[in-house]
Amino acid sequence: MHKKEKNNTMMKATIINTVVAFVYVFIIVLLVTLFFSAPISRAISLINLVSIDTSKKVQSEVKIDLEHNTLESYPEYGTRYATLKIDDLDVDLPLYFGDKLSILRYGAGQSATGYFPGEGGTIICMAHNTNGYLKRLQEIKIGAKIKIEATYGNFTYTVYDTKIVDQTDFAALPIQKEKEILMLFTCWPINSFGTATHRFVTYSTLD
Repeated sequence: MHKKEKNNTMMKATIINTVVAFVYVFIIVLLVTLFFSAPISRAISLINLVSIDTSKKVQSEVKIDLEHNTLESYPEYGTRYATLKIDDLDVDLPLYFGDKLSILRYGAGQSATGYFPGEGGTIICMAHNTNGYLKRLQEIKIGAKIKIEATYGNFTYTVYDTKIVDQTDFAALPIQKEKEILMLFTCWPINSFGTATHRFVTYSTLD
């Protein structure tokens, strides 16, 4: 009987130690997230850093052949070539070609996997969900206007749908050439704690 009681005591001690260790780990993770999230983000940005110069002026050499809906010249990766505006949400962001974290620190980015405004295909743009960027994107209404003012022309898109999708659901951002559609997204939920696993996506067509 004494041996059984001893075993029970050891088991209880093991359980208590496990719970205490779990609580300590949780507190450490919480403190790291609260106090070191910004430095960690900067570190990730450095890891993803590409050779860009966001101080460059808008790329004036970008030209488009409107007759054939093709660009005759393209901006350098990482450089600003346009401004993205949503008047209803007071959004006015520089738009860069590229979607690396080092680019998104300065404004909105455009994925290299899609087309450019005026080319007649899918355009994929994104920005952070923080103040000064797309924090209010979830407030957008069907029928709202999203404008891209590029060096080679101005393009206005009308929102026809919004969705919340998993970050791994690439089918929610289809690339096609049949119709010019702008897909603009940000992380979801807006006030998420830690890494957001979903995206809030707006879909709009060229006017």
